[in-house]
Amino acid sequence: MQLKCIAVDDEPPALELIDEYVSRFSELTLLHKFDDAISAAEFLRSNPVDLLFIDINMPDINGIELVKALDEKPIVIFTTAYKKFAFEGFELEALDYLLKPIDFTRFSKAVHKAVEYYQYKKSTANSIHEHLFVRSEYRVVKISLEEVEYIESLEDYIKIHITNGRPILTLMPLKKVLEKLPPERFKRIHRSYIVSVNKVRAVLNRKVQLASSTELPISESYTSFIDDWMKGR
Repeated sequence: MQLKCIAVDDEPPALELIDEYVSRFSELTLLHKFDDAISAAEFLRSNPVDLLFIDINMPDINGIELVKALDEKPIVIFTTAYKKFAFEGFELEALDYLLKPIDFTRFSKAVHKAVEYYQYKKSTANSIHEHLFVRSEYRVVKISLEEVEYIESLEDYIKIHITNGRPILTLMPLKKVLEKLPPERFKRIHRSYIVSVNKVRAVLNRKVQLASSTELPISESYTSFIDDWMKGR
């Protein structure tokens, strides 16, 4: 498996650095380097690309404008010397952003994340996933399902509570995240809560007690969870 990628930057040294970094990964094939966004946009319209490394601050058309104009968006990793652009990149669902000067260790982390995310997207709906990918704090975060204790709805956002770590906040409705989870391992117990079945230690008086001692209510619409949980004991 190889990801076809291109690099776009108006600074030749930055392009050469990405070229050199990409050459160290057998999973990547660099199809082309562009020093202007217009030429890159023309190439993207007629050539399939899996991964795009693109600078944000460029003349004529900047990287954000180019990505916004794409009908079919590849996985995007923005490169920039300005951290202030991170939020705009997040809104465009960029996988990651790299601050210049780009360190190889940081570049490597972004590439490995891109490879994993590509495999995740390409896998069939029936595949068994051990991880969940969500967008949080301007980048895509990989979460081990084994670490998820429960998920809480906060209107348009959800808060994913994990063991041995701080909760992860992401813009996604509870119904949407439930579709991404193995149904035998995660159950909805309330309009505001999904629990990891393996993390439930007790059920009493229409409440679940989790491994962390957190107690969550079971609403009337989801009382079938109690019987299902008891059968599995």
